[in-house]
Amino acid sequence: MRRRTPMRFLPRILALGIGLAAGAAVPALAHHGWAWTEDEPFELTGTVEDIYIGNPHVTLTVRAEDGLWHVDLAPLTRTLRAGFDEGAAASGDTVTCVGFRSRDPGQLSMKAARVVVDGETYDVYPSRVPGA
Repeated sequence: MRRRTPMRFLPRILALGIGLAAGAAVPALAHHGWAWTEDEPFELTGTVEDIYIGNPHVTLTVRAEDGLWHVDLAPLTRTLRAGFDEGAAASGDTVTCVGFRSRDPGQLSMKAARVVVDGETYDVYPSRVPGA
């Protein structure tokens, strides 16, 4: 025998499902875009420890004087269009990232608009490069 959910519970079940889906999306939305970064430009120089070239964003792990930084670049296609690909940098290279650091001072994290490796400049967000 099949049990049926009474129709009076259907709106509650739908609201719960929508609420759970929206709640799961908030952390992802909070990290994407620029809302999580400070308004003042920031420059980081250090040594590349790791590079991830893939979706949703290309990322660098950079060792600087104050610790290990997580650097978000643009989404994959935009970063590749700027010329930053597998051959642009390697572990051990000196890199300068220009962009905006996390609003959370305890996080060693930033979003880069420009990356400079061995004198080669990659503007992954040209319209956001400070002073450009």
